[in-house]
Amino acid sequence: MTSIEQRERDVWPDPGPETTSLVRRCVELRRKPLAEFTVEDLRIMLGQEIGVPALLPLALQVLLRDPLAEGDYYPGDLLANVRRLPEPAWSGLRPERERLRSVLAELVADRPFSDPDLEPREPDRHLRDAVVGFLGR
Repeated sequence: MTSIEQRERDVWPDPGPETTSLVRRCVELRRKPLAEFTVEDLRIMLGQEIGVPALLPLALQVLLRDPLAEGDYYPGDLLANVRRLPEPAWSGLRPERERLRSVLAELVADRPFSDPDLEPREPDRHLRDAVVGFLGR
């Protein structure tokens, strides 16, 4: 089972006690086997742009099955972090990106949050922004 550290051949030192919980978590996740990553693990690491070449394909597999996949925050929080990745992250993943775009277009057509004139609840606003933002890229 391969980890990000093994793939990148770059071992990060153990964080000291003064580091934040996010830094400690990211170092732990770099050592975790990729096959054991959860939606929340993907959300965290892609949000920090760590291990993107290894993790974006995994995240796309999840999102193609469930575009509203949820980590610890709200439905679509994984999509929101994937959407914010810089353009170079998508190198070699154009077909998957287009498939996800098609899945999201269908989702928008079926969901009331697709109307930007509606005043959605807070979680729905985040979800709508993530979906519509991804489609607008």
